[in-house]
Amino acid sequence: MLENLLLLFDNPIGLLNLIVDGIMIGAVFALIAYGMALIWGVMNIINLSQGEFVIFGGFIAYYTSNQWTLPIGPAGNAWYTIEWSGISPLWALIIAPMVLFAVGRLFYALVIFRIIERDMFTSILATFGISILLSQAMNGVFSAEDIIAQHDFDSWVVISSSSGDLVVEQVRLIALIFALIVGALLAVYLKRTRSGQAIRAVAQNARAARIMGIDADRVYARTYALNAAICGAAGVLVAMILTIHAFAGLIYTVRSFMLVIIAGLGNVTGVIVAGLGLGAAEKLAEFILGTSFQVAFVTGLLIAVLLVRAMRLRRERKALS
Repeated sequence: MLENLLLLFDNPIGLLNLIVDGIMIGAVFALIAYGMALIWGVMNIINLSQGEFVIFGGFIAYYTSNQWTLPIGPAGNAWYTIEWSGISPLWALIIAPMVLFAVGRLFYALVIFRIIERDMFTSILATFGISILLSQAMNGVFSAEDIIAQHDFDSWVVISSSSGDLVVEQVRLIALIFALIVGALLAVYLKRTRSGQAIRAVAQNARAARIMGIDADRVYARTYALNAAICGAAGVLVAMILTIHAFAGLIYTVRSFMLVIIAGLGNVTGVIVAGLGLGAAEKLAEFILGTSFQVAFVTGLLIAVLLVRAMRLRRERKALS
């Protein structure tokens, strides 16, 4: 560990590569957290199935970009075979949000609308159940093996020096730009459009919004489905950058939860900044501590954030008393 730390000081370009890489990956983490912040603020629900929506979107990207064959009929004697040669995974940025929007709407109709008025513990249990259902379904329909979406994007050498090169992967740059664009569009949607203003009204006071003629149930359904669509798009980017498998969703749920805790509800700018910082910190921790400690680092960071938040709340209560 100490050797890796000293290596970073001896090689500034290597350190810069890690930070830039982490910032671009952190943009995807921020994209996932947008949706969690939205439904937490509007519906008072902590969605523990956030990561599974992301992985579902990743599988859509994988099967969009990779070659596969699907025999239809009895094993060994198929009546018909569907063959897919694969296209650019960027098309999945259109397909996955539409599919996940429908999936989110379905889960709202089946489960979520029943727990809107319940306590938060009930919502945690319900969304945890959705998480288990989705991960087991993806394991059964797809597989639990590590996969990655194929793409033809290359890398750019931004800075070349005697000590090394600063290399930027095009796919990660696309992820950064896409996440920033989605964040800006989400902010405009919530502030400028009638449906976005309805979401904000319901978030502030659902009863008053109903009195004013806003269909709160419809707003809740749209909000949850929008969250799933955002996760689907993020999953496409994740599958293009990192490997995924059917049970990889939990770490993305933890990351998005932590980012919302750090930034606060409804703070899109704060989520972006926190996401970029988390990505850079993770990348540095992965290099210094090793890949096997990456998940432990994220979990430890979440615990630290929760402890700091608890200490601040205690101080505020003492000041008020």
